[in-house]
Amino acid sequence: MREFVSDIAFTPTVKAAQEQRGSRRSYARMEQKGGWHDTITDDLAAFLAARDSFYLATTNSEGQPYIQHRGGPPGFLKAIGPRTLAFADFGGNKQYITLGNLADNPRAFIFLMDYPNRRRIKVWGRVRVVEGDADLIAKLAEPGYEARPERAILFEIEAWDVNCPQHITPRFTAEQVDESVVRLMARVAELEEKVAALRGAAAVDRRASSRRSAAPDLPQHADEVEAEEAADIGVGPAELQ
Repeated sequence: MREFVSDIAFTPTVKAAQEQRGSRRSYARMEQKGGWHDTITDDLAAFLAARDSFYLATTNSEGQPYIQHRGGPPGFLKAIGPRTLAFADFGGNKQYITLGNLADNPRAFIFLMDYPNRRRIKVWGRVRVVEGDADLIAKLAEPGYEARPERAILFEIEAWDVNCPQHITPRFTAEQVDESVVRLMARVAELEEKVAALRGAAAVDRRASSRRSAAPDLPQHADEVEAEEAADIGVGPAELQ
């Protein structure tokens, strides 16, 4: 029985390495405050629903590790219980390394990446391979997805944790790039409309200014002419009459 959930990874040897290198005290505080999770939270479920791939690690009877990429439509790795993840095992290259490893050792590890947001989640657990359960496979199958599910894989969570974003280079799918381009082009079109409107208003102002400059001088009112003549000879308008 583990004292802390994180003891699945923090073995005595690992803790000794942490102690030697100065990080054990901070991880001990983390453990006392609750540390890692062993059940599926709403945040983890939402994170899984957005993922279209993950990495599944297993080991064979000799302890040799193997990591396999698993992909599918977003959300194909499903939470089907408080501690249970499941996915349809689609047909592949028929090497069956993962299945063979799991027959020897059911312990496995799932590594999930969210590259755009620089998040990663690590999940430890045990795997059960389910063959011939048509109802379960139908529940896990993805409508419209071309790959054929061959079996169901159930992953019983023993621990999970969120990693820090250090050293993660943001990467984006073609769909995410397309969405950004559509938004960008819509903004460009909006700005082009504003520029065209401003140019039109400026052209109207220039034409109005040009007409004012080209207009002939209008004849002066008689009173204005009389006042100018009086000013020229130094008398008032009344004395001219």
